[in-house]
Amino acid sequence: MTYRNGNYAAFYVAEPFNASSLGAHATKDFCYYNMLRAWKGNEKIFPFNDSHDKNYNVRDNSNWESTLKPRLRERLRNSKNIVLFLSSNTANSKALREEIDYGINDQGLPVIVIYPEFDSKEGLLSNGSLKKCVKDLWDKLPIFRDSMNKVPTLHIPFKKEIIENALNNSNFMLSTKTSPNFYWYKP
Repeated sequence: MTYRNGNYAAFYVAEPFNASSLGAHATKDFCYYNMLRAWKGNEKIFPFNDSHDKNYNVRDNSNWESTLKPRLRERLRNSKNIVLFLSSNTANSKALREEIDYGINDQGLPVIVIYPEFDSKEGLLSNGSLKKCVKDLWDKLPIFRDSMNKVPTLHIPFKKEIIENALNNSNFMLSTKTSPNFYWYKP
């Protein structure tokens, strides 16, 4: 059995992928993922264990069926959860659909949803529930919207301390996950 200790970061990168010198680094959702990597680089105890560092890197011109898709799936099979960045920049790309569909519907991975455009728990909520503008972001990724009821999903703002708590929360790890539902930290 595979030791599942990684956090699989899922984020939108424009398709077709631009092989310019900036590449993915020019995509906002990728920049949010890079912030997790920077926090980990700055503090070794930051609990982000990047599943993307677990196997071969992919190249801009890699074949989808023979290279990209199998590597994404391998990374997901080595992960304990998915960390999904969902923002107004997110689009329903082939890769993101595959990551979410395989991660949730095949692997049963819990999802920690980070909303980068919100920086506080209070910003996500209205009367103790997620705001409509937050829920509207789910429509940007229909496979997530339609599948998230199968696994526990934790909805959080882009704030380092809250992300750290979420990554340490055993209710959102595959082997110790809580029941499928929508969760958020109360202010």
